[in-house]
Amino acid sequence: AAGAGAPRALVSVSDKAGLADLARGLTALGFEVVSTGGSARAVADAGVPCTAVDDVTGFPEMLGGRVKTLHPKIHGGILAKRSDASHRAALEEHGIGPIDVVVCNLYPFKSTVSGGAASRADAVENIDIGGPSMIRAAAKNHEDVVVVTDPADYPALLEHLGAGGAGGAEAFRRRMAWKAFQHCSTYDSAVAEWLWEEGGAGDGTPAPERTVAMELVSGLRYGENPHQGAAFYRDLSLSEDGAGGLATATQHHGKEMSYNNYLDSEAAYATVMDLPSPGCVVVKHTNPCGAAEAGEGAAAGGPEQLEAYRQAVRADPVSAFGGGVAFNHEITAELAREIREFRSPTDGETRMFYEIVVAPSYTPEGLEVLKGKSKNLRILEAPPRTSPGVGLRQVGGGWLMQEPDSLVAADIDFVTVSEAQPSPEQLADLRLAWTLVKHVKSNAIAIAKGNSLLGMGSGQPNRVKSVEIALEKAGDAVQGAAMASDAFFPFSWGDSVEKACEAGVKIIAHPGGSIRDQDAIDCCNKYGVVLCTTGVRHFRH
Repeated sequence: AAGAGAPRALVSVSDKAGLADLARGLTALGFEVVSTGGSARAVADAGVPCTAVDDVTGFPEMLGGRVKTLHPKIHGGILAKRSDASHRAALEEHGIGPIDVVVCNLYPFKSTVSGGAASRADAVENIDIGGPSMIRAAAKNHEDVVVVTDPADYPALLEHLGAGGAGGAEAFRRRMAWKAFQHCSTYDSAVAEWLWEEGGAGDGTPAPERTVAMELVSGLRYGENPHQGAAFYRDLSLSEDGAGGLATATQHHGKEMSYNNYLDSEAAYATVMDLPSPGCVVVKHTNPCGAAEAGEGAAAGGPEQLEAYRQAVRADPVSAFGGGVAFNHEITAELAREIREFRSPTDGETRMFYEIVVAPSYTPEGLEVLKGKSKNLRILEAPPRTSPGVGLRQVGGGWLMQEPDSLVAADIDFVTVSEAQPSPEQLADLRLAWTLVKHVKSNAIAIAKGNSLLGMGSGQPNRVKSVEIALEKAGDAVQGAAMASDAFFPFSWGDSVEKACEAGVKIIAHPGGSIRDQDAIDCCNKYGVVLCTTGVRHFRH
C-alpha cells in the first residue's frame, strides 16, 4: 500500500472500463488512489485502497454532486509547478499535497441527448464541470502531471509510470495533454451544438461560431493524387450521431480504401438510396453513369434485381468499367454471382471490373461469392443514411455550409405546362430521370426509360453540350424516353429542348422560371412532347 508522501493519482471517470485493473496497477506502483463517488466505489469493489476526495478537501460533495473536486486542495495539487520554489512553498503553507496523475473522462452528455428522449433537466445535469476543470488543469501542467482521458491509454500510462519517466516520457505526457484538450473540445462542441438548437435557434439561423468535432477513421495512402497526403475522419457532431453512411461502414474485403474510393462510394450510395424501389447505381468519378430499378416488390436475388444490375451497366459499360457499384438492398448469392460473371456489353467477353461494391447488407453466401471476384475488390457494408447533416465545403480561409439537398421525387409536384399530357409510364420515367439528375454534376442532363438510365451529360460549361452528350449515350433507345435537367432551359442558347425533341424524347422536366420558358413550351407543343416544371433546381457543383 502507498505510504505517507506517496505519489497520488486522482481518478474520476464516467466510463469505468478498465478501472479496476488501472487501480490495481497504480497501487502496485506505490500510488495513493484518490477518487470520487461512483469511481471510488468501483475502486473499493476491486479491493484497492482508496482515499475519498472529501477526505482530501475537508468538504463533502454538495449541490447534488455538482461540487466535488472544485477546491484548492485538488486544483492546487494539480497545477503546482514542481520546479517553482514559490509553488512548493504555497503547497506546504496550505497543507496541499501534489497530485501526479489525473485519470478522468466526462459525463455521457452526447449519449444522453442523442435521440431526443432526454429531458432538458437531464441534459443539463450531464454537462460536466469538475471533470473538464481537472483535465484542463492537468493538461496545462503536463510537465509535472500525467493526464489520461481514454481507457485505451491505461496500459501505456502504467508502463510510463513504471519506467519512472525514462525514455519517451516527455513525448508521452505531451500526447496525453493534447488528447485531453481534444477530449474537452469534442465534449464542449456537443454541448454548444445542443444549446444552440435547443435554445430555439433550430430555424436554420447560422450559428455565429461553429466547431465540428472529428475522429480519425484511418489514414489514407494519398489524396486525389499521389503527391497529396490524406485521411478519413468521422463527424462526431450531434447532427451526425447515428446517421449511418460511409463513416460507419464495414469493409469486408479488398484493398485499403483511397480518398477517391470514398468519394465514388459516397456518390454511388447517396444516389441509390434516393431510388424508391430496389435498384443499382454505377458511378465513375462521382457521376452516376448507370442506374436502374427493379421495381416495387422485386424478390431478393430475383430476376428483376439481376436485370436492374445489368441495365445499370448497359447504360455506359465503358465508364462503368473500373467504377463503383452500389445497391439499396441486400446482396444475395444470386446477385453476387451476376456481379462476378456479367460480361461487358461492349464485347460480350470481358468480365466487368469494379473498384468498390457497397450495399446495406449481404447474405453470408453472397459475401463469400463476391469475395471470389477479386482479392482487391473493396466490399463495403454501410448503414443507410437516416438524417443527412449539413454540408461543409472548404474554400480558401473558410468553409461554406448548406443544408442537404434531401428532396426526392415523391416531394415534387410535376406540373404539366404543355398541350400534351403525360401517361403514367412517362411520369414514372420522368421521376427516375429527375432523381438521377440531382446527383449529376452541373450542367446536368439525365435521360431515362423503362426503370433505367439511358444516358447523362455532366459538368459541361453549357447545357446544350450536356444534352448532346446525354443523347449520344442514350443512342437509339432515346425514342420515347424522359429527360430531366437540373436547371431551367435558356431556350435561345443552342435550342437544347429542340435537340431533345428531334432525337425522340417524349417528356421533359426542368425547374422552370426562365424568361424564355414560353419558348420551351412552344417547342414541345410543336413536337407533341410533354413538358413539366418542378419549381426545384438541382445544381451540384
